[in-house]
Amino acid sequence: MPVNAALKTYLETRRSIPAFQMTDPGPSRAEIEEMLKLASRVPDHGKLAPWRFIVYSGAARERISLELAEIAMANKPDMADDMIAVEKTRLTRAPVVIAVVSRAAPHVKIPEWEQVLSAGAVCLNLVMAANALGYASNWLTEWFAFDERAYGVLGISGDEKVAGFIHIGTPKMHPGERPRPDLADIVTFAGE
Repeated sequence: MPVNAALKTYLETRRSIPAFQMTDPGPSRAEIEEMLKLASRVPDHGKLAPWRFIVYSGAARERISLELAEIAMANKPDMADDMIAVEKTRLTRAPVVIAVVSRAAPHVKIPEWEQVLSAGAVCLNLVMAANALGYASNWLTEWFAFDERAYGVLGISGDEKVAGFIHIGTPKMHPGERPRPDLADIVTFAGE
């Protein structure tokens, strides 16, 4: 089978860039739509599309970050000033943040677990689609992905879950390699 050298090299060198290491320019609306089309091409048993996207950009990121900070301070009234500053910038670290929202639900034929995995595959595809268009990306799930009080602020309904927030922008730096697991520690060959 022929090797796709460019894809192989990408997979060998792919790295996430921390969201706070991203800057403008971010992707245009047309680029975002292209990323979302690419991200949607995942295994999806039953063609349910058990996920959706919410794109946070522009001034909405600042407004939502401030509202999330209010929830964080209510959760922890004794929060230090430096952490309050962090909370106020949650969605402003990168020019664009895209929520991948899981709509997994019981189904007569499709296990809910497969639907959840499909949403995870969308997150990874979105990370790779952003990279393919020349942008840095980072898949994060922070406290507000799990705090249902934040869902109204984020545009997420009570029967949905956050699979991830994909931060997208231009890298300020290029990271070095990080340690990866040794295959001997994570692989079992059952046929041998």
